[in-house]
Amino acid sequence: MGLHSGDRERIPLSDGGTTSAGALNSALSNLIVRLVGEYSGRGPVRARTYYEGDLLCVVLQDTLTRGERSLVKSGEDSLVLRTRRAYQSAMRDDAIAGVEELTGRKVLAFMSDNHIEPDVAVECFVMAPEA
Repeated sequence: MGLHSGDRERIPLSDGGTTSAGALNSALSNLIVRLVGEYSGRGPVRARTYYEGDLLCVVLQDTLTRGERSLVKSGEDSLVLRTRRAYQSAMRDDAIAGVEELTGRKVLAFMSDNHIEPDVAVECFVMAPEA
């Protein structure tokens, strides 16, 4: 069963409490939007978290800054993608720590990528199996 923002399933937290799947997914989306904004200077306009089993992915839309969009128009797609990968690499530790704190689970792997047209990015985490 997937954990999307409308789901009513209760999720156990590391402090012994519980939260709804929707509240957790919203908190995860907000975390990633905040980090992308802090590292790149502009956060994405839309974000949605998908959390199924051991896979957690945040899909971000409308992520590029005005400057990056100008570079794309000038044919500098590869420069924009390299810069975005550098931002994602720089925020890696903060993203992993935030996801681990919110979910109460260890992150085994983090993968991140961007696409220019359409302007979409993904931040994916492979979680350790639940104990």
